[in-house]
Parts: sequence; C-alpha cells; structure tokens
Amino acid sequence: MKFDIQDMTCGGCARGVTRAIQDLDPGAQVEADTVARRIEVRTSADAEAVAAAIVRAGFTPVPA
Repeated sequence: MKFDIQDMTCGGCARGVTRAIQDLDPGAQVEADTVARRIEVRTSADAEAVAAAIVRAGFTPVPA
C-alpha cells in the first residue's frame, strides 16, 4: 500500500512514520521517499490501521 504524506519533509519525519508503522506491525517493511513525500508499506495490517498509526505519529496520510 502507498500513502502520500505531504508533511513528511525530512529523514527524521520518515523515521517517525516508519517507527509508528513498525510499532503496529514489527515485521512491516517501509520505503520512504522524502522528495516525493510518499511511503510504500508492505504489512499484514490493513490500510485503515496503518493510516491511523501515521496520524498518531503526527502526520497526514492520503492513500496514493
């Protein structure tokens, strides 16, 4: 699944998003592109749960 996260502007932001997703699913694989402000997530969790974790981390995900 992919999300656009326009408020993910740096590597620190990307690490925060990744940490939030991996707190939900420790086996999740997250690829973050801070230039495109997009993440790709491979996880067994559903998209709503992943989006909620990103919101809890302080970011605004939009399905891509």
